[in-house]
Amino acid sequence: MVLMNPSFMQKTKKQVTTFLEKWLDKSIRQYVGAMDKTNNGHLHELIIGGIEKPLVEIVLKETGGNQTKAANILGINRNTLRKKIVEYKIKGISKK
Repeated sequence: MVLMNPSFMQKTKKQVTTFLEKWLDKSIRQYVGAMDKTNNGHLHELIIGGIEKPLVEIVLKETGGNQTKAANILGINRNTLRKKIVEYKIKGISKK
């Protein structure tokens, strides 16, 4: 098992966080600006679903479909991961 340098991990986490914050800021402003005041836009569901499904798919693919490894990387319980696989109808995760 290869351990990552903590300094590298902290820098990478900051870069990802900064990117996501900028992307969300731009995307959410556009979405909210396009909504009329009576429309229930389901923004939370839209954003979470739009990010969570591909995130789960990518991690599963990178772990060769190993749900235990994928759950550990995602920081969730394996049973929770399994529920998300069913919820998002994720099928046929191929090996790397």
